[in-house]
Amino acid sequence: MKLLEERIRQDGVVIGDDILKVDRFLNHQMDPMLFKAMAEEWKRLFAKDNVNKILTIEASGIGIACIVGLVFGCPVVFAKKSKTRNTPEDCYMATVRSFTRGIISDVTVSKNYLGPSDRVLIIDDFLATGEAAEGLMNLVNQAGAHLCGIGIAIEKAFQPGGKKLRAAGVKVESLARVGTMSEHEGISFID
Repeated sequence: MKLLEERIRQDGVVIGDDILKVDRFLNHQMDPMLFKAMAEEWKRLFAKDNVNKILTIEASGIGIACIVGLVFGCPVVFAKKSKTRNTPEDCYMATVRSFTRGIISDVTVSKNYLGPSDRVLIIDDFLATGEAAEGLMNLVNQAGAHLCGIGIAIEKAFQPGGKKLRAAGVKVESLARVGTMSEHEGISFID
């Protein structure tokens, strides 16, 4: 998606050779008009899949997922990274390692919000190693729901996550696929 690639070039900041900071428009300060354009592209890409539920993970994917839910006309569920006093005991749980934060979390979704009648589209801001996506897929499988696919804003295609998921037969639609990046050389994209 050229619009997203242009925005990454304009406002993204590369740190080292594996961190892309996009907090000016994607995951701290958010651009809802960009999110709407992204959601409309995913709607086109998943038009035949009869998606009736959007699933994401706390916290950076929530803003994007809400706009996607609006465009698809369906509810959005996010996997919580921490239990609170009001977290139901009856929930699905998966263990997820965050590439960016370098921590492992048990994520949960209440069984009230994900079940066998759901046709799920997973939405997230980044795809690197694929561990967050695999954790969300695990939750979908536990619920007996149907996974329609995964929509990713930015895929670091030089890392193994996208290849691994596609090799497993998962439909992954990344709107910007970073081929290379470095502080000195900048960013290149692949189709």
